[in-house]
Formats: sequence, C-alpha cells, structure tokens
Amino acid sequence: MAVRARHAGVLLHPSSLPGPGPIGELGPYAHAFLEWMSHAGLDTWQVLPLHPVGPGASPYGSPSAFAGDPRLLSVEGLVAEGLIEPSAMPWGHDHVDVEAVEAWKLPLVRGAAQRLAGSSELKDYAAKEADWLNDWSRYAARVVHFGHGEWWRWTAIGDDELSDEIGVQSGLQLLFSRQWAALRDAARVRGIRVVGDVPIFVAHDAADVWAQPELWRLNAAKQPDPVSGVPADYFSPTGQRWGSPMYDWDAHAAAGFAWWRRRLSRELALVDAVRLDHFRGFAAAWAIAADEPDARNGEWTPGPGAALFEALRETLGGLPLWAEDLGEITPDVEALRDELELPGMKILQFAFGRDANHPFLPHNFSSPRWIAYTGTHDNDTARGWYQSVDEATRDRFRLYTGRDGADPAWTLVREAWASIAGTAIAPMQDFVKLGSEARMNTPGVADGNWGWRLRDLPWQSCAWIRQLGVSFGRAEP
Repeated sequence: MAVRARHAGVLLHPSSLPGPGPIGELGPYAHAFLEWMSHAGLDTWQVLPLHPVGPGASPYGSPSAFAGDPRLLSVEGLVAEGLIEPSAMPWGHDHVDVEAVEAWKLPLVRGAAQRLAGSSELKDYAAKEADWLNDWSRYAARVVHFGHGEWWRWTAIGDDELSDEIGVQSGLQLLFSRQWAALRDAARVRGIRVVGDVPIFVAHDAADVWAQPELWRLNAAKQPDPVSGVPADYFSPTGQRWGSPMYDWDAHAAAGFAWWRRRLSRELALVDAVRLDHFRGFAAAWAIAADEPDARNGEWTPGPGAALFEALRETLGGLPLWAEDLGEITPDVEALRDELELPGMKILQFAFGRDANHPFLPHNFSSPRWIAYTGTHDNDTARGWYQSVDEATRDRFRLYTGRDGADPAWTLVREAWASIAGTAIAPMQDFVKLGSEARMNTPGVADGNWGWRLRDLPWQSCAWIRQLGVSFGRAEP
C-alpha cells in the first residue's frame, strides 16, 4: 500500500528574514534559512505574496499581480556580480523598515538595473516575459514620472519619453528573477518546495487595472463601485472593507480567463504550489457600495466558479493550488473546493472555542487532504493567542492536548504535526515561541502590520523540530 507523503513546513516571508539591511532579502541570509530548514527536517516553505508591497507595506495590496518586489534584492549579491560598487551595509534593523529601503537600497539597485540597459540578456528577458513585463514596466515608469500611482489622474505621455525608466523597471525585474531563481534552485537541492500566495483581488492603483480596466467593475470616472471586502467575522464586528475593485467575471469569461491564466502561470514559474487567498470569493464575493463606510452593508455576488479552474487546469496541466477556505464558508464554497479536490486549511487556534465537534480539532480531520496550521499571518502568535483567550478556552486547550499550557507554541506545533493532515505548517514566530509583539498582521487594522523581523536563525531549535517530524513521519531521521 502506498504511503501518502506527510509534509512539514514554515510560514515566513523573505522580508522578515534576518540580514544586514532594513528588510529581509534574497541573498546569503535567505540561503542560510533554507539550510536551517533542511537541518530542522522541514520540506515546505510558505511565503506571502512576492510582489511589490502596497500601502502600509502590505503584500496584499500590491500594484502588480505579476512583478517581483525589487525591495527584496540582495545588495551583497549585486556587489558580488559587479553591478554596484562595494558599499557599507546598514546594520541594526530589528523590524522591517520599508522607508529605509526606499532611501538606501532602491537607489543602489536602480543603479544595478541601469547597467543592464541595452544588454542582450535584458532584451532576451523582456521578450520572454513580455506578456506581463511590458505593462508593468510602462506603468512603473509612469509612477516615477507622475509621482503617484493613481493612473486615472495621469495625463497622456508616450512610452518614447519614458524609455530610459521603462528600461530600469525591466532591469529590476531581471535582477529579481535572477536572485529568486538562485534561491529556488537552492531549495530544490534540499528537497524544499516553495508555496506562494495569490490574493484574490488586486489594488485599484495597479498596473493590471490600468492596462485592462475593462476586466474590473469601474464607473465612468474609472473608480471601483462596488468594492471588495468581507462581512462581520472573527476579526472584525463591522467586517473588512478592502476597497479593491471587483472583477467583471463576464468579461473575464468572454476572454477565456486569459488574465487569470497568465497570472497563475507567472506565479507557478516562481513557486511550486499556490495558496489562493480568500478562496470563497471564487464562489461568491462580498460586494460593498463605494459610498459605504464599512463592510456591514453589502451583498454576495457570484464568482466564476468551476469554469475559471477548468481554464486554469487546461493551461497549467493540473491545479497545484491550496484553498484558503476561511471566513463565512457556505456549502457552495465547500462544494467548489471539493469538486476541484483542493486541500483546505485547518487553523488550530480556532479549534478550542466551543466543543469536541469543531472541524478544526485534529480528531475531526476527515482525510490527509487538509493543511494544518498552528496559525497564519492573520492570527496572533500561538503564545500570544493563549495569553489572550478566556480561561474556558485555555481549559479546553489543556484538556484536549494533555498539556499544562506552559508552552502553547510547542503544543500547537505538536498537535499539527501529529494530525493526519498531509501538510502541517507553523509560522516562524511559533518555532521561536514569541508572543503578541511578533504578530505579523491584524486584519481590519490599517497601521502597524508587516513589521516583524527574525533577528537570528534559531539553530538550537533544529533538533527538537526534526525529532518531532521524525516522530510523526514528517522528516527523515
């Protein structure tokens, strides 16, 4: 009888890696992180979206669904290539500092990109990636020219007037492609798969909406109406008003879902599998009138359903996708997920709030198809969660796990690893057992997120993590 693979992994964005600069990057420290994973017996690295961040440094409000974030480029790597002169590295950043990146790193990496101008390598890359790179480079050049990304306010300007900046933007993407490919190769050598993340919606001020506005529900002034969000949920009593434009699914279907085919093809050129954020929106999404101040008043509007995924299957040859099936999940969402045979998510922090029938308790997992998480980037850390919940929840946790609650992070990791879930994932914060000060994101709160930084790789933790993996068949001895 064949034995189903049992994977174990870590959730950590490259921006949170330790390193010499103001933000984690794709250089030596990222390669050292893969080595740490290998020693710890972990074979799955889940990352947040790799695209340029949006307001508040959020990776879920990117100005592009295709481009890589040049802020992640390793200056050390570019020095080694001879593309920039050796320069003093700024030390001492204990949190992700995007403003420091803008001031210090971007001028350096732009200089490296300028050195690629006119090279045969850049010409070949631009031709190969033309189906997304042309729109991104032209849009990004206009952002530099006009000083903002509100494309509906731009005046007409020709590409010939921006040709130098278009070349720089293309060069930055080539540099990102090089460094990310080297990191992917290093992961493959160690038997580590990389799982990416695709937000269902894109920002209004994004290259994608600028280039093809007919694919979104915009009014005559090119403003989104309705806008996206979710109704009241675990995270917010007034819901979450994201404000991004809703898709015109009829237009996408009429085009054979070409934009989505390109989007997932691009993503799977970067990673081995993709987590689809807000999967329920593919069944139905919460649409909010643009003049509503919050998300309480809205309506469910139909998504594309299985038709989109059949188009993707045709292009991709399969569906290496994970469904983020959280929030207000209705039978139609579950039916779509199950029809497509996509793995869904089980979040252990949510499991102890009521009784023994909660579907996120490990004994209720129905098959190995699920992915078990201690928590996600939207949750508090395991330690912070335990300290913040009521005593009744803590009591159910202690009774269920047979532990005294002294080390909730280790206990939740153990529960995930011991489950029948085919893959078990823990955020890096739980491996190093940090509290609420290390929380990555609080949904519905605009400021103060995405700033946590891993100071040092916890080599001392490798032994117990690997031992745990060996005990439950998720790692080799």
